[in-house]
Amino acid sequence: MSSPPTYGSVRFSGCRALAPTGSNSSAESLDRLYPAVGSSKPPRKRTTSQCKSEPPLLRTSKRTIYTAGRPPWYNEHGTQSKEAFVIGLGGGSASGKTTVATMIIEALDVPWVVLLSMDSFYKVLTKQQQEQAASNDFNFDHPDAFDFDLIIATLKKLKQGKSVKIPIYDFTTHSRKKEWKTLYGANVIIFEGIMAFADKELLKLLDLKIFVDTDSDIRLVRRLRRDISERGRDIEGVIKQYNKFVKPAFEQYIEPTMRLADIVVPRGSGNTVAIDLIVQHVHSQLEERKLRWDMAALASAHQYHPLPQTLSVLKSTPQVRGMHTIIRNKETSRDEFIFYSKRLMRLLIEHALSFLPFQSCTVQTPQGQDYEGRTYSGKQITGVSILRAGETMEPALRAVCKDVRIGTILIQTNCNTGEPELHYLRLPKDISEDHVILMDCTVSTGAAAMMAVRVLLDHDVPEDKIFLLSLLMAEMGVHSVAYAFPRVKIITTAVDKKVNDLFRIIPGIGNFGDRYFGTDAPPDWSDDEDALST
Repeated sequence: MSSPPTYGSVRFSGCRALAPTGSNSSAESLDRLYPAVGSSKPPRKRTTSQCKSEPPLLRTSKRTIYTAGRPPWYNEHGTQSKEAFVIGLGGGSASGKTTVATMIIEALDVPWVVLLSMDSFYKVLTKQQQEQAASNDFNFDHPDAFDFDLIIATLKKLKQGKSVKIPIYDFTTHSRKKEWKTLYGANVIIFEGIMAFADKELLKLLDLKIFVDTDSDIRLVRRLRRDISERGRDIEGVIKQYNKFVKPAFEQYIEPTMRLADIVVPRGSGNTVAIDLIVQHVHSQLEERKLRWDMAALASAHQYHPLPQTLSVLKSTPQVRGMHTIIRNKETSRDEFIFYSKRLMRLLIEHALSFLPFQSCTVQTPQGQDYEGRTYSGKQITGVSILRAGETMEPALRAVCKDVRIGTILIQTNCNTGEPELHYLRLPKDISEDHVILMDCTVSTGAAAMMAVRVLLDHDVPEDKIFLLSLLMAEMGVHSVAYAFPRVKIITTAVDKKVNDLFRIIPGIGNFGDRYFGTDAPPDWSDDEDALST
C-alpha cells in the first residue's frame, strides 16, 4: 500500500491511505466502534482567498434590518443560524494534543473559540473501581472509561450555540468534583482527547479530524513528567500503568483511528509547518461557511454607518456634560469621581425606566377625585450587573425601583483563547418573565455585554425585555451588540467614536473599576477588562 501524500510535514489523508496494520480480529473489533472506511462525499473545496467583509446592512423585501457587528453565526433575529465548526483532535496520551489545540487557537485569531477536553468526561467510578484506580489497576485508556453519551449530548448543544455544563475531573482523586463549569457555544469548537475518534455518533459531529502522531518514547517521558509533577503519582505506578494499560490501549484503540483522520500531524506541537497548514485549511472552511469575522473590517464599517435605532443616549444637557467633564478628567479625585458617577448613574436609570411598558390606570386622590395615571404593566424588574464595575450601578437602581431583584454575572477572559467565559452566575428564579436591566459601566468592543446577553437568553429572558445600560460606550460596542441582538435596548449617557489597538475607548473615561475602587490597572488593560479580568 502506498504512503499517504505529504505536504511539508503534515499528511492530508484520504481515509484509505492510513488503514492500520494488524490482525483481522483487531480490525473486526474496530468495525464495531468505527464507521466504514472511505467516504462518498466530494472532496472539500479549498480556497486561499482572504475573507471578504459582508455589508453591514441586511436588506429584505419588507424592511432594513440593522446588522453591523453581529458575529456571523447569528441571523438577523439574534439567533444562531449556522452550526459551529468542530475540530476533533485525537492521539495518544501525552502526544501534545492540548498544546497543538492551543497553538491552533492562537494562530486562528477568530473570536469565540471553545476548547473541550475529553478528560473532563471520565465516568464516575464505583467504590471498587476507585480502589483499583488507587493501585493503578484501573484502565483509564479504554473506551468504556469515558461517558460518550454525555460527550455527544454536550457537543451537540455546543455546536448549536447552547450553553452546557462541563464536569470537572480531579485526577488526584479519580473523581468528578461537585462544581461544574459552564461553556457557551462558539463558531469554532476544538474537541481533544485520546478517544476523540472512538465512537460513530461522535465522529458525525466532527467537521475536521486531526491525529497528533508523536513518538512513543516522547509520550512516555511526557506522561512521567506530567503524572508525577501534576497528579501526585510515583514513577513505579506511572510505568506500571503505562505498560499494563496505556501502551496496549494505544495499539488497540487509538493508533488505528489514525485512518479516520483528515490530517495527521507528525511530531505533534513541534511541527509548526503542520500547524500553519491546518490553520490555513480551517480559515478556508470558515470562509466557505461564512463564519469568519474580520474585526478590522468590522471596526472600519462602524465608521461609516449610523448608530442603530435600538440605541438611546441620554440628552447631553449642560448638567450631563458637566458631570462627564468631571469624571473624564484624569485629575479628578476618587471621591469626586464616585460622587458624580453615582449622579450620572441615577439619571441613566431614570431614563431607562421610561422605556418600560406602562398602561393606563385610574386612582382616587385624597380629595376623592379620580386621577388618570400610568402604571408599570410588566411582572417584575430585575437588575443584573456584570462584575465588577456593573455592581456600582446597583444602588442607583435600588433607589428608584422598589423591591427590585438583583443578579450578578462574572465573565473572565480565557488565557488560552482570549475569549470571554462565564465563571460565576447568580440570577433570581423565574427571571424569564422579567424586564432585565443589564448593567456595565463601560462597553468598548461589546464582548462582555454580548456574552452576558447570551447568558440571559439561555435563561429564557426574551431579547426585547433586555435593557443594556452603560455610562459610556464605544461605537464599536454599540454596533456589535445591536448586530448580534437587534431587539435589545441599548441605553447610555455618551457614545465615543473610537477604540484604539488595545480596545480602549477614545477619548474615554479610563478604567472605571480602578478609578471607582481605587485599584491599579494592569498594563494591558482595556475598557472591557472590568468584566473580563476581575
